[in-house]
Amino acid sequence: MSGSTAVAPERPGTPPAGPSAQARFRPELQGVRALASVLVVVYHVWFDRISGGVDVFFLVSGFLITGQLYRALLRGRIELRATWGRMIKRLFPAAMTVLLTVVVVSQLLLPQDRWFQTIREVIASALFYENWQLAADSVDYFAQHNSASLVQHFWSLSIQGQFYLLWPLLFVGLGLLVRRLGWSLRSTVNLVLIVLFAVSLAYSVYLTGADQPLAYFHGLTRVWEFALGGLMAMFLDQVSLPRLLRIGLGWIGVAGLVLCGVLLEVDSVFPGWIALWPTVSAGLVLVAGQTGSVLGADRWLSSKFLGYVGNLSFSLYLWHWPVLVFYLIIRDRTEVGLLGGAFVVGLSFLLSILTYHLIENPIRLSKIGTAKRWGAYRFGVLALAPVLVTSGVWQGVSSARANYEIAIGDPDHPGAVAHAPGFVYRGEPSPSIVPPTVKLADDWARTRPDQCSISPRNKELEICTEAPEGPPTKRIVLVGDSHIQQFLASYRPAVVSDGWEVTTMLKGACPYSSGSELMPGDQNCLDWNKAVTDELLDTRPDAVIMLGTLNSKPGPNETTPKGFVDVWSTLDEEGIPVVAVRDNPRYTFNMASCVAQRSPADPACSVPRPDAVAATPAWEQVDNVPENVTFMDFTDYYCDQKRCRAVVGNVLVYMDDNHPSATFNTTLAPMAVKQLKHALQW
Repeated sequence: MSGSTAVAPERPGTPPAGPSAQARFRPELQGVRALASVLVVVYHVWFDRISGGVDVFFLVSGFLITGQLYRALLRGRIELRATWGRMIKRLFPAAMTVLLTVVVVSQLLLPQDRWFQTIREVIASALFYENWQLAADSVDYFAQHNSASLVQHFWSLSIQGQFYLLWPLLFVGLGLLVRRLGWSLRSTVNLVLIVLFAVSLAYSVYLTGADQPLAYFHGLTRVWEFALGGLMAMFLDQVSLPRLLRIGLGWIGVAGLVLCGVLLEVDSVFPGWIALWPTVSAGLVLVAGQTGSVLGADRWLSSKFLGYVGNLSFSLYLWHWPVLVFYLIIRDRTEVGLLGGAFVVGLSFLLSILTYHLIENPIRLSKIGTAKRWGAYRFGVLALAPVLVTSGVWQGVSSARANYEIAIGDPDHPGAVAHAPGFVYRGEPSPSIVPPTVKLADDWARTRPDQCSISPRNKELEICTEAPEGPPTKRIVLVGDSHIQQFLASYRPAVVSDGWEVTTMLKGACPYSSGSELMPGDQNCLDWNKAVTDELLDTRPDAVIMLGTLNSKPGPNETTPKGFVDVWSTLDEEGIPVVAVRDNPRYTFNMASCVAQRSPADPACSVPRPDAVAATPAWEQVDNVPENVTFMDFTDYYCDQKRCRAVVGNVLVYMDDNHPSATFNTTLAPMAVKQLKHALQW
């Protein structure tokens, strides 16, 4: 913000340049940036919490660019080419350096089951739509089971990139409007900023209440933070407060920034109205400004040390997260500890120093974008190309490795059949373990989109049907959460072999019940389950397959909730048969990752059966089970008599710590279909 600004002569629609049109250096801003970035790093590394520092970045960005664009309009016009060129020079060098490093190092250190997720998000980050990628994943239950992404923190940079692209266009439009209509530029800008602030904040409050994971990454829920920064740029220099009051406000702002992550569960309540906490806190520091007092927070924030950290803040933010995740992977830990955290923070600072001095600053001071009109854009393409090309090659090679489909009866990969009575293995002595690790994260049993439709009863009730060529001999419906979903792989073969029609009604973390046991009080789940009941009573299938017990945590802790019995009774009144399946065990660790890092035979990749599953199903403790219910228990296929293992019959049983792989459940098909026929006497 340093440098002087020449003000154009007054024209119709353009007011005289008032105090807020003056550009002056504010050293405390660098301190605010430094403090926000350090808080982000410290809270991530040592406390596994979110600090609210990103919201401060958004406010500061709105403050800076709004002032720059307003002053550009006062001078005459906004040079979009130069504005966006400066953005490329500012954002691309560090961002593409970190992304390219992540791509290279990931192929050496990252478990293969996380490759596709990383590739997808690296590309999204490089093209500045990572926030929308994560927003899509936040409403895709199955994507939520991905381990922490190496680049998920790029969501905030993506929002900033989108802001830097659209905000200048907004101001260009405002400039044209005030010239044509003769309006006051200052009043028009202020009015638009106030409207954007109010509308975005209202939408943020609404969406945070309705779907907080989606709201957290949604670009429109953050516009108000940029607009608030813009309003401060327009009004701040017109505010005159007593010196003592400004000293107090400065320290209140600093305290608010530091305590935000301590007192608030930022990751679960932001970005609704509560996000005013960090943004207003940062705003108070800006209002305090330069007090000239040795007691003022600005004296500390304006120090050379924090000024230097402020210079490093962008690179520090980009580096700290992949360094943290790689450290946890290498050390096979879930927490870094005090010394490990010190190493992560120290290495992050070292990398940010190198990036700033060897890449960021030299490019910023270079003639790129000034010597030639489109030089910054050519530089952007050259910086972006290695990231996209390397990611594309990685994607292609990984896809080739993942090209595998299991066939029932495969002698090398019997899977669940290996636990069938009298089984004798007749395959190769040392076959590969399937599914390939790189494919595991996507090993879900799914139907094609063209086989699905949305029920008019509930917008979240997707009904998917796989049908035989002729009239179906039986119609079965699988209802519930992702654990029931994987049984689609077990019953899909009966569409061809027995002429069954197999339908799914699925919602993540919402087993079929009259309640919402996994997410107590979740109205969406309750409404969805009611709509499912109405559908079943209307369509009257030959059998409803659902969970009969619920394992909500590792160990022999299964229950048969009252909500399960309630829906059994409702269907019993209408004569609809129910087949209740025992839930599979859950574990304290990722079974598939253990195999990838160790070996299938390693004892660490299995659990004693008594520690994983109770000796008898929980439904045996339930009274008054309706006559329409029969039970099926496949535990003997997941576990042998002594242990529950990660690999059975050369097939990975689990894709994570609790979801059976679709590949394994495919091998379960012969027994699953046979048991269902026997249970219902078909």
